[in-house]
Amino acid sequence: MGISLSFFRPNPTTASSGSTLDDLPESCVASIISYMDPPQICQLATLNHAFRAASSADFVWESKLPPNYDSILTKIFNHDFPLHSGKRSIYASLCRLNTFEGGTKKVWLDKGTGKLCLAISAKGLSITGIDDRRYWNHILTEESRFSSVAYLQQTWWFEVDGEVEFPFPAGTYSLYFRVHLGRAAKRFGRRVCNTEHVHGWDKKPVRFQLWTSDGQYVASQCFLKESGNWSFYHAGDFTVEDGNSSTKVKFSMTQIDCTHTKGGLCLDSAFIYPSEFKKTKSFLNCS
Repeated sequence: MGISLSFFRPNPTTASSGSTLDDLPESCVASIISYMDPPQICQLATLNHAFRAASSADFVWESKLPPNYDSILTKIFNHDFPLHSGKRSIYASLCRLNTFEGGTKKVWLDKGTGKLCLAISAKGLSITGIDDRRYWNHILTEESRFSSVAYLQQTWWFEVDGEVEFPFPAGTYSLYFRVHLGRAAKRFGRRVCNTEHVHGWDKKPVRFQLWTSDGQYVASQCFLKESGNWSFYHAGDFTVEDGNSSTKVKFSMTQIDCTHTKGGLCLDSAFIYPSEFKKTKSFLNCS
């Protein structure tokens, strides 16, 4: 999508003849901007009163919202959201990082595309041995949307399981684990990474699995690498055909070969993004 904003800049010749953007009917303006991306619509709203009024039209934002946005609102706000709010207000609310299920999950719409994204925190995952501080700890960090990550010092049995049930809009989605080898911290205002405990991940690959409530299954494996940076490891894709009903997704990340220990890993969260983001979001291609 995209219409050049220069199309709407006043032409000096036209302006001198007495015809300006203010002369365009509001309904005409709304019809034009309905073909634009949300960021462009918000930019045009600053031009004049006609564009500002047209940018609030319900039918403009109805086309930007997921078709099942009412089910999404119910899941997040549990019937507490005023459905009579304007569609622009609903879109803005869904673009925020909305927390649900006790703060362990966040969901939002990508501001530019209106596509749904979801994250499950480390505290929302089932991690073998997480209650034993000899192996795992939750540490505070500014590098996570959830303000903390799970840090593994050392273990023989590495197993992380997760589950989420949500009314995903129809489409194809990819699930990733956001992982960091080494422990990042700030020292004298600069980011440093302690890799003292990083070991064992080059011995055997980590196995990823994904299941859905309608029978989809995928498995893959890869070695964890690139100490010092957050990486997104792709666990698998799944397709949602009916956005009017909830889809349950189960997933796991394991390395349970007990011939060696492994450690020095920070686990932030699991992410579910539209699969098309692999082409447009460079950070998803770093693993």
